[in-house]
Amino acid sequence: MENGTKTTTTTTSAIASAPTSSTVSRTVVLVLRVLTFVFLLIALIVLVLTKETSETDDGETEIKFKDIRAYRYMISTIVIGFAYNLLQMALSIFTLVSGSRVLNGNGGYMFDFFGDKIMSYFLLSGSAAGFGASEDLHRFFKAAELPLNSFFGKANASASLLLFGFITTAIASIFTSFALSKKA
Repeated sequence: MENGTKTTTTTTSAIASAPTSSTVSRTVVLVLRVLTFVFLLIALIVLVLTKETSETDDGETEIKFKDIRAYRYMISTIVIGFAYNLLQMALSIFTLVSGSRVLNGNGGYMFDFFGDKIMSYFLLSGSAAGFGASEDLHRFFKAAELPLNSFFGKANASASLLLFGFITTAIASIFTSFALSKKA
């Protein structure tokens, strides 16, 4: 009988110390935000370093990411997504450490929900612009016998990382929608 009582007490203690579902979802959202941060950082670095020099009849020509407007749009989506993600990471870390939210009430949950939705689609538009420009311009330069394979390969890699940033932000938006529905 004494062993049964100790087992019950131990089991009750183990159940009481298990993390709540809101703590788990906050942790998952933080991990998704860290992944988004990493994807956007690498996408930014790759795109900024994208340049290539080619020989033409007029001499050497250097093409950089800033010469193509779609890539400049990609940079702007990365930077804005980066800033939003840094803010959300700081808020998530504060919430996990302190146990309370900075933005209390429905306003904080609405900010998370709508911010993640808007930002995810914004990141998707930047990725799509990069992929579209790379495909169209690569065909054009191939026809002009200036393949620039390395340049467009790096730009596509950056657009792919931006797409992964969209995916992780979209998944985070699902978790914030669960939190919003629980709050309402």
